[in-house]
Amino acid sequence: MKIAYLLAPAALILGSPSAAAPHTETAVLAGGCFWGMETVFEHVKGVTDVVSGYAGGSGQDANYDAVSSERTPYAEAVRITYDPAQVSYARLLQVFFAIAHDPTQVNRQGPDVGISYRSAIFPQNALQAQQAKTFIARLSAAHVYKAPIATKIESGGFYAAEAYHQDFAKKHPFYPYIVFNDRPKVAALKAKYPNLFKA
Repeated sequence: MKIAYLLAPAALILGSPSAAAPHTETAVLAGGCFWGMETVFEHVKGVTDVVSGYAGGSGQDANYDAVSSERTPYAEAVRITYDPAQVSYARLLQVFFAIAHDPTQVNRQGPDVGISYRSAIFPQNALQAQQAKTFIARLSAAHVYKAPIATKIESGGFYAAEAYHQDFAKKHPFYPYIVFNDRPKVAALKAKYPNLFKA
């Protein structure tokens, strides 16, 4: 894909992280089952924590039973804490679009169907919102995908999922869903972006 090509000029437009930045920032992304999103971003250098949860609502019904009914506004999502001195928001978007999920699928990812599995970005500030909008526009203009990008830029809070969902792939590496759907994504991250990969 042309995403790596697009990132270089995008980095000039969006800005580069300062090498001396002493703080961490957060990103919230939704792209299908949060187990897979979590395990992909846990392997990105500069990411210090990833939490599975629900994004796009006000806190009411932010639980698995309600969200999986597909009658709430939530998407399964991850909150990524990262060091901008090591990895930029643009790089996280690169991984999101190229590895973590298929941004052309509408209200689904692979075997999972419903609005809770939609592709969405939940900016944590105005700069992230502008960066996400620019990134999507560049991908669309370059016709990187055969189908239109379905990813939406949305608002709403993030609420951590139940404890049994956290680090699910790490705790259950041979769970069939993980083996067939998520481990290949981690392998793809390592193969496509070896400089970003951490074991």
